Amino acid sequence: MTTDDRAKEAVVRAKGTTHASRPSLTDRAASLTGITPSSADVTTNISARQGSATGGGRLAGIAAITMTSILWGTTGTAATFAPAAGPLAIGAAALGIGGLLQAVIALPSLRKAWPDLRKRIGLVVLGAVAVAIYPLAFYSSMHLAGVAIGSVVSLASAPLASGVLERVVEGHRLNRWWMISAGLGIVGSILLCVSKINEPASSPTATVSGVVLGLVAGTTYATYSWVAHRLMAEGISRAASMGAVFGGGGTLLMPVLIVTGAPLIATSQAFLVASYMALVPMFIGYLLFGYGLTKVPASTATTITLTEPAIAAILAVVIVGERLNTVGWAGLAIIAAVLLILALVPVTAGE
Repeated sequence: MTTDDRAKEAVVRAKGTTHASRPSLTDRAASLTGITPSSADVTTNISARQGSATGGGRLAGIAAITMTSILWGTTGTAATFAPAAGPLAIGAAALGIGGLLQAVIALPSLRKAWPDLRKRIGLVVLGAVAVAIYPLAFYSSMHLAGVAIGSVVSLASAPLASGVLERVVEGHRLNRWWMISAGLGIVGSILLCVSKINEPASSPTATVSGVVLGLVAGTTYATYSWVAHRLMAEGISRAASMGAVFGGGGTLLMPVLIVTGAPLIATSQAFLVASYMALVPMFIGYLLFGYGLTKVPASTATTITLTEPAIAAILAVVIVGERLNTVGWAGLAIIAAVLLILALVPVTAGE
């Protein structure tokens, strides 16, 4: 072998050694984390993640969110079984007690996240105030305009209010679908008002006031949802974000409950209604919803919750005995179309 041949062989060996010793991406990750996964481990982890999004896990998530929607849809009808208690008492009991229970189960997370929450105290206070206003406006809306109209207007206006909030605060550009949805929502609300006003026993002032309060409820619902989402986006856990916002709102509602809540303990039926509202739709409902979000995408969850206003309206007609004429049903159908558009089509450039 000549000197040139030996030199070439040395170069080839050096290249082979360098290539063989070059760490793979997996090896680099292992050096950073101290964990060396085998190929079997990686395959198992991928399969486990895929399995959690399909099959039993996905079905469990869909079932949980569906049950949440059903529970939330019963609140308006349940409130009618405590006629002596005003809407303020019902609202304060439902979300006041339910909100405090959310904070109680989130105490470990709240303690851990307190330094970060304190830095964002203005955001937390905004969310808490919105939580406190929401049930008072929501149940007052149903009291004045009826369960069907009050619940549907409140729930249909929330996604529209979310779009405005994202546009004003975060600068997201609203597209034509949002404009169409907003226009249809206004038309649907007007038709609902007209259908109720034309009834001989109805009060035009009460109906219009109920619709306005429904819009307030939808706006505050969108506000505290945005606040909770913003806190989570900034690194605060879901439990701490929800516990802080709902716990703060529940605390603000306690004075209202003390002043107005006497009728809720005057009879066993009223007490059962208040207990049901606080424990089942509010407390258990939000727990189920949180569980469902860990199993299915947010878009799927949003679509499933479209059943809530439909359930509220059906229960109002079947159980409470409310009646809607052709104009009213047309208004409900238009608002249902609005909800469907908002659930299936992105309405801001940020989505």
